[in-house]
Amino acid sequence: MPKGFYCKCEPRMQRKESKTEIHFIGTVEKEGEDEAQIRIYPEYCAGLKGIAEYSHVIILYWLHLRDNEKERQTLLVFPKRHARNVETGVFACRSPSRPNPIGLCVVELLSINECVLTVRGLDAVKNSPIIDMKPYLPRADSISNARVPQWTNHGPKT
Repeated sequence: MPKGFYCKCEPRMQRKESKTEIHFIGTVEKEGEDEAQIRIYPEYCAGLKGIAEYSHVIILYWLHLRDNEKERQTLLVFPKRHARNVETGVFACRSPSRPNPIGLCVVELLSINECVLTVRGLDAVKNSPIIDMKPYLPRADSISNARVPQWTNHGPKT
C-alpha cells in the first residue's frame, strides 16, 4: 500500500446485514500489568485443555467501558499513550474507541487453577468480558521485519 494512502469511502454504503452473536467465555477478575486473573466460565473450561503447554496466549476481550454510541462512532483519534500527538484512524492504532470495541493482548501465562488463569501483561480492566483466547505461536504471530509508523516507537507497550 502506498505511503499516505487514504480511503475516501461513502459513509453509508450498502452492506449485507447479518445476525452475529458473541458468547463471552469469561471475565477479568483481577486487573494488573504484573499479575491479573481471568476466570473462564465453567461451560468453557474444557476448552482450556492443553493451554498450560504454552508460555503466552492471546486474549480477545470486550472494551465494555467504551461500548456506547459515541465511542463506536469514533474514527479519528490522537493516541494518548504516545509521546507525539498524531491524528490517526482507529484502524491504524490501538485506541479503545472504535466501531467494535474489541481489545487484543498477548499475555504470559503464569498458572492455571481450574478455570482461573493467572497472567502477566493484561491491559484489560476488571470485569472486562473475555471474547476468546488463542495460543501465541511465534512462527505465526511474530513478524521480525514488520513496518510501523515512527510515532509508534514512543510511549508504553500497548
